[in-house]
Amino acid sequence: MSLLSVDEARSRILSQFEPVGTETLSLAGCAGRVLAADVAAQNNLPSFDNSAMDGFAVIASDLVDAVRVSPRTLEVVADIPAGTSPTVTLVSGQAARIMTGAPMPKGADAVIPVEETDFDHRAPGTPAPKTVSVYKSLNAGDYVRAQGTDVQTGQPVLKSGHKLRPQDLGLLAMLGVAEVPVYGRPRVALLSSGDELIPVDEPLRPGKIRDSNTYTLAALIEDAGAEVLRLGIASDRRESVEGLLANAATQKVDLILSSAGVSVGAFDFIKDVVEAQGELTFWRVNMRPGKPLAFGSFKNIPFIGLPGNPVSAFVGFEVFVRPALEGLSGLEAGNRPRIRVRLAENISSDGRESYLRANVREEDGILSAHLAGHQGSGNLLSIVQANALLIIPAGVKSLAAGMEVDAWLL
Repeated sequence: MSLLSVDEARSRILSQFEPVGTETLSLAGCAGRVLAADVAAQNNLPSFDNSAMDGFAVIASDLVDAVRVSPRTLEVVADIPAGTSPTVTLVSGQAARIMTGAPMPKGADAVIPVEETDFDHRAPGTPAPKTVSVYKSLNAGDYVRAQGTDVQTGQPVLKSGHKLRPQDLGLLAMLGVAEVPVYGRPRVALLSSGDELIPVDEPLRPGKIRDSNTYTLAALIEDAGAEVLRLGIASDRRESVEGLLANAATQKVDLILSSAGVSVGAFDFIKDVVEAQGELTFWRVNMRPGKPLAFGSFKNIPFIGLPGNPVSAFVGFEVFVRPALEGLSGLEAGNRPRIRVRLAENISSDGRESYLRANVREEDGILSAHLAGHQGSGNLLSIVQANALLIIPAGVKSLAAGMEVDAWLL
């Protein structure tokens, strides 16, 4: 089977994923979830004319030519805290003390900040004065937040497929949206494979290594907004692999994800077990690191098999699994933004599409990229130290310092 290009492999994977079902949650439980319906404003924001400052509600025409040496003095006829509903109607020559966010009284068309008056007193409990002298002229609308200035009733504010951020939740709260339709969180069954693997809390023994991929991949799955079901470590026996995959099939998961066991080694059984009870669409991709990547299905559940080397597993997740989970979550899949960076050193590749670990930082106004350690697929420290992956196209074997390439920020 020939090597697939990264784009073709990703396209084949994404074509198999549709959003999971929807559910309705209270607003408090929606952080990071993906909207399953458009949201339009049910009310104006602000919902009433209100003061943008602590000061005095006034009629702007009363303050023509007001200056500090020749102020205008107004009668204060009301005191309007935030949260109240004023009943007073101002007429010429009158003002009302008003707090930030408080409704404007009828008749008033501007607010004079308290700093521009002779009553710059802010101690809690200070009563309003009988009169106030104003040192500045105003235009109608100054320091007033008019009804509907930010959002108008019926205006679309958020679209289906949008991942809800903290500021989105705040806006929905302002609009009185207490329950939100969202896509469900995908469920991913995760297993590692190999007799060499031991749990993290066991002492190292000759020939053994600790299972790091479970922790890396589980955290990446959760970071992508999905739930993870940790199946554990499959030994290099067919029966062990069959048992864990069968367990995954009973858990109503949306994806089975494995690391290691999909290459051509004598003890790599995952590929054979999957093909025995499902199919593999492909299992090698023209990329570095991460060539032995498998995709197919096991008992009608999508299956992705990542390589066992830690960096290969990490890169494979970012290139293929994250966009698949985005598709399951209702997001537009595979639309990760790229930036252009300038190489600070010469780099080489083997002609496969390569994802090189690098540190990108601004130098003299230019985003400059420095490789983060050696690029071996077992060097997980280099991913820890990197803040970007440089994307070197297929067919390119060397690039000189000063040339520009695309990069993903990590």
